[in-house]
Amino acid sequence: MDVKGKKALVFGGTSGIGLAAAEQLRDKGASVTAISRNPDRAGSPQGIALKGCDVRDEAALEALFKAEAPYDILISAATGGERAVGPFLQMDMNGYRASFDKLWGYANVVRYGAPHLSENGAIVLVSGAPARKIKPGQIAIGSVGGAVEAFARSLANELSPRRINVVAPGQIDTPMVALTGDDRAAFYDKATAGHAIPRAGTADEVASAIVFLVENDFTTGTTIDVDGGWLVS
Repeated sequence: MDVKGKKALVFGGTSGIGLAAAEQLRDKGASVTAISRNPDRAGSPQGIALKGCDVRDEAALEALFKAEAPYDILISAATGGERAVGPFLQMDMNGYRASFDKLWGYANVVRYGAPHLSENGAIVLVSGAPARKIKPGQIAIGSVGGAVEAFARSLANELSPRRINVVAPGQIDTPMVALTGDDRAAFYDKATAGHAIPRAGTADEVASAIVFLVENDFTTGTTIDVDGGWLVS
């Protein structure tokens, strides 16, 4: 796909990985609308339209897609809600269930968004390295990410010739981590100390994989790892 002149909708597109993907698509000549629950936090990114919508609100999503149709690129990096951490046997089950808001958000985006996608359009979702290799305390995150990847694989044939793929980021330096200064640096140093590439990744590094999956017409139902060696360390 040559994205120049194509229309892209990016959910979770006002911060972190989603915003980086929106900016890269814009720079390649796409018409981009970034969508999130709080679009104001993106400021005023040049050349990107901003819309507000919660991916868990099916009626609002359906109305938004109808208003934006038709389009060629559909990306979701929206987290959906809170994420539970810690050992499963001590976990608040409401917290575990709430972690799956990410999956339901993605399911809603695809269910209501795919019917308005162009025939040769592309969908990209974002899971996470814990879906591929779990670390202590990440059972909820890993479960949700694994479900997202299975969801995409299962849909690939049903959506054809439209394509659907997943990017699985490792430890990425984004606004999701609220720490600042030395505390932030220490957090990422500890989190990536055992990795083959011992640093946090950037939102742009993940976004470039998202754009690759949009542009490459011979990929569907697959997951690309952008994890600094999380899987092999």
